[in-house]
Amino acid sequence: MKVELRKWSLEDKASLIEICNRIDRSYLSDRLPNPYTNDSAEWWINMANENEGNNGVFREIVVNDKIIGTISVERKEDVYRKDAEIGYYLLQEEYSKGIMTKAVEQICEIAFRELDIIRITGLIYEPNIASRRVLEKNGFSMEGVMKNAVIKNEAVFDLCIYGKLK
Repeated sequence: MKVELRKWSLEDKASLIEICNRIDRSYLSDRLPNPYTNDSAEWWINMANENEGNNGVFREIVVNDKIIGTISVERKEDVYRKDAEIGYYLLQEEYSKGIMTKAVEQICEIAFRELDIIRITGLIYEPNIASRRVLEKNGFSMEGVMKNAVIKNEAVFDLCIYGKLK
């Protein structure tokens, strides 16, 4: 199975809206609008294109010419400016096929090549074993655990901090 990472364009807005309204949000940040609207999609795609290659790399995950998820590495600021945070999500029907493992491998290569960074950080809610395994398969090391650091849907979770050095 070929996993492609493509830059977002406004022509992909309908796919982004569909994905964001269908994904499992159990382990995602609440900053992702819900419901995900046309305005949300336009804002995201314009932000991604403005920051591409400087403050981040933002890609749609494409398999068999269908957009099935999104992945990004966004550079941090201030004293953390040589670090970037990885984030991703995939439609549930595409889980457990190795797609995200391939996508993370590709985005890390792009980010280390195009961004002025020396590390990539992944912040994963402790019960999200699948996402933790994706990072581990890509050479990320668990560097620590922040106890009771996340509240999502009234549940409190530990936050696992993963890092990968250039």
